[in-house]
Amino acid sequence: MTERSSSAVWNGTLKEGSGTMKVGSGAYDGPFTYASRFETGPGTNPEELIGAAHAGCYSMFLSALLTNAGYTPISIQTTATVHLEEGPTITLIELDTDAQVPEIDQAAFLEHAQSAKEKCPVSKALAGPEIKLNARLVQ
Repeated sequence: MTERSSSAVWNGTLKEGSGTMKVGSGAYDGPFTYASRFETGPGTNPEELIGAAHAGCYSMFLSALLTNAGYTPISIQTTATVHLEEGPTITLIELDTDAQVPEIDQAAFLEHAQSAKEKCPVSKALAGPEIKLNARLVQ
């Protein structure tokens, strides 16, 4: 179907260095540092971008499931909280969703919400797809 790419550049050592991350469409290009990732500092971090991608994917997928089931969602607002623990390791992603969907009962809504959590492409990717690497040392 489609392929999307993003890029990142890191210059310097872990704590003193800095970098930029850019999405392929050009919609976002911003800085990140050790402080923005592990402390409180200006800029973004990979976990924040993963959270944005997951929240967007989940909301869109839930809308599709609800629409296909005959409902007309008005709005779906999702926050994804990504927990980065020692290691560093992402240990948990919490999806918190508020949806305005007329004429659906709680049980049916929860069924679709759970299905979206399991089946949205970003959820599936975060469950462990194959990762291929092409690495080159340049002088």
